[in-house]
Amino acid sequence: MTLTDDIAYLKGVGPQRAKILASEADIHTLGDLLDYLPFRYVDRSVIATVSSIREDDNFVVLKGMVSNMQTVATGKHRERLTVDLFDGSGYIQLVWFAGTKWVRERLKPNVEYLVMGHPTVFNGLWQISHPEIEPYSYIDEGARHPLMPVYSTTEKMKQNGLGTKAIARLTDTLISQFSTPNSSFSIPENLPQEILERFRLMGRQQAMTTIHYPDSREQLDQARTRLKFEELFFLQLDYQYARQQRVTRSEGRLFTHVGDHFNRFYKEKIPFPLTGAQKRVIKEMREDMRSGRQMNRLLQGDVGSGKTLVALMCMLLALDNNCQTCLMAPTEILATQHYQTFLRMLDGLDIRVELLIGSLKASEKKRIKRQLAEGEIQILIGTHALIEDDVVFRDLGFVVIDEQHRFGVEQRSKLWNKSAIPPHILVMTATPIPRTLAMTLYGDLDCSVIDELPPGRHPVRTYHRTEPRRPLVFSFLKKQIDAGRQVYFVYPLVHESEKLDLRDLYAGFDMVSSYFPRPDYQVSIVHGQLTPEEKAFEMDRFKRGITHIMVATTVIEVGVDVPNATVMVIENAERFGLSQLHQLRGRVGRGADQSYCILMTKDTLSYTSQERIRTMCSTTDGFEIAEADLRLRGPGDIQGLQQSGALDLRVASIVDDEPLVRATRDTVHDLLASDPTLARYPLLQQHIAHSKNKMLWGKIS
Repeated sequence: MTLTDDIAYLKGVGPQRAKILASEADIHTLGDLLDYLPFRYVDRSVIATVSSIREDDNFVVLKGMVSNMQTVATGKHRERLTVDLFDGSGYIQLVWFAGTKWVRERLKPNVEYLVMGHPTVFNGLWQISHPEIEPYSYIDEGARHPLMPVYSTTEKMKQNGLGTKAIARLTDTLISQFSTPNSSFSIPENLPQEILERFRLMGRQQAMTTIHYPDSREQLDQARTRLKFEELFFLQLDYQYARQQRVTRSEGRLFTHVGDHFNRFYKEKIPFPLTGAQKRVIKEMREDMRSGRQMNRLLQGDVGSGKTLVALMCMLLALDNNCQTCLMAPTEILATQHYQTFLRMLDGLDIRVELLIGSLKASEKKRIKRQLAEGEIQILIGTHALIEDDVVFRDLGFVVIDEQHRFGVEQRSKLWNKSAIPPHILVMTATPIPRTLAMTLYGDLDCSVIDELPPGRHPVRTYHRTEPRRPLVFSFLKKQIDAGRQVYFVYPLVHESEKLDLRDLYAGFDMVSSYFPRPDYQVSIVHGQLTPEEKAFEMDRFKRGITHIMVATTVIEVGVDVPNATVMVIENAERFGLSQLHQLRGRVGRGADQSYCILMTKDTLSYTSQERIRTMCSTTDGFEIAEADLRLRGPGDIQGLQQSGALDLRVASIVDDEPLVRATRDTVHDLLASDPTLARYPLLQQHIAHSKNKMLWGKIS
């Protein structure tokens, strides 16, 4: 028996259950079952009573008998099942909205049940929706294990006899194979002995056995620590080893010459003195570009911190070394914004800048592509159009990718292949990445941070308001407009949704127009369903001050730079994530006048929404906001990591396990520094060989 054996051959499974396990839980082999970890444990010593439940209880374990089972039709082929659970101290209602037939058939009177779930109050009564429920005998069966595992299951799994109780039995059957005398079945170790000893870690087999059936909380913590360390260690190894390979093997262009393009711009064109952070970052990149190695650098900086200026100055270094450069942005609005900014900043210098976007006429595209291939165009700015196969550079030496998390790895890598010698790569983001996340994900990227705002910028003041205070908000807006300023209104939707109680964009436009009537006020509307020409027309009117108010969706999240706009009103702000709220707020505060962000929400908010709003009102520090976002949402949804699979962590938490993140990062760094080929560590070499084709999220190539 080995861990790669088909799960169907485990006692108690069989072909039919194997199909269910594969489709519902991605369990195909014995190893997959072992990796299917409990998400909670039931401690028989802490069973609560109904009378002891409090509002801040997130999860409770109760024991009692069921009665008063009722089914109510809620629609076509839909029904709600309610059951009362009595434990001697009081009643709590159990509710199911799906799988009701299966539940009805299995709940019996005069049987003691163990019930687990999140308690809430509905119509003044305690209630648990879709609780986990098992006969209490399930606990007695596992008496030798004080902490009983609880596994994630689906309704289909339960209906086929694969609830948490069945999964626990199957896992117990598998684990028992390890302790059978003379058994050849074992879980191989994957960490070097010296690391196990240095950090006093459990062996892998003991940890995997204990994580399913711990004998104590202390033993469970030891098993978790071992598995967390393992996950984070190999994540670090993948990234740092890839970076080492790039640094040692990737030939880079030598940009040793600082010529007229850079020097004239620095002396004549910089609109304001560089901050210390900007100077530091430019120095870091200059050192990269004259090292003979290909640069692969992430530039983080808050909205308005001057990342674009830094990128432009480094692009001018490429021009001074007879190379072409390009900048790729995720939207036509942002690409056009960059193009106009570059034209303005480079006015008077003999530098050819062009814009390549999908909405251009075919003849214009053809002309640009021809002149690019001939080397007449020095700086090309565009969208995804840049990565098309027929976009050919004569000699591409430097690539800038803005808002890089909006591009997939494959898209970004296409730019890599547009030059015989890999171009230097600068990826930028205005969404600061939390420190713990950055040091986990970016072992392969060198990171630079612009942590200062240019002089003269005032922090945006942020306020939370609800509907009853809207008249006061509108009165404030009139004062701002009468003083010559402009206002954004941002809505989450274009049209009404029956599922979400939100103001739609057009209803918002009508409301704003009624408060700010023509001809005294001009209101424009912008959203993603407009044609590029329509969007450009409305954006231009707002930029020139013809319209006082822009009512928009998040299409203005990036790429709109109007220093005269001083107020950002975000409707239904509870529907936006922290990073998006921060990006939207960054559309104001770009001039010398004091700017404001007003978060409009409904009266009652969830805990998470309250925390988001509180964070936005208390700080404008993008990195502090990113840390709060990480705590509230976890890493999976930040920067699109869920789709990339880069943080497929089963046990470790980037938020809660920062000491382990640091320890594994430093350990891997020391190992590679002392033994770059890992010759002394065959187990680690095996891991590298197995994962060498794995696509790393932070790696441009």
